[in-house]
Amino acid sequence: MNLEDFNNLSQGQAAAILRPCLDVERWINDIVASRPYSSNDELLATGYRSAETLSEAETAAALAHHPRIGERADGNSAEAHLSRGEQADLQLNDDITAQLSAANRAYEARFNRVFLIRAAGRSSAEILSECERRLGNADDIEAREVAEQLSAIALLRLENAISN
Repeated sequence: MNLEDFNNLSQGQAAAILRPCLDVERWINDIVASRPYSSNDELLATGYRSAETLSEAETAAALAHHPRIGERADGNSAEAHLSRGEQADLQLNDDITAQLSAANRAYEARFNRVFLIRAAGRSSAEILSECERRLGNADDIEAREVAEQLSAIALLRLENAISN
């Protein structure tokens, strides 16, 4: 969809476009309420500013829409489709799949949530390395990293959803 069309949608239609990017009502409302945008840079800046203040509750709710890294998202939802696309370039063989599965289990045992990372543009080795590094994070630092990754995913999705 182009920016002009997005600017002219009803509030409900605009929210429906944004929800798969980041299913956080405040974030969606911030972006919808700030229309019209004169450029995609302005749109992305609004999305970035709003995502910078994700609360722990908003982050936890948004994580529910993200599968484990290395696992194919189920269903036909927009979020599942986006996730499959973002992880499409991962080179997954039996060894890498087993390593990612073990890393996911260790992370979930340590932080009690799914390991989240912007997979687009990263190799399986980079993702594994980041998971191992982040396992050593203090809880508050990891919470910040999760929110940053969630924001990065949301902005990538927003940029892909609305073009010039």
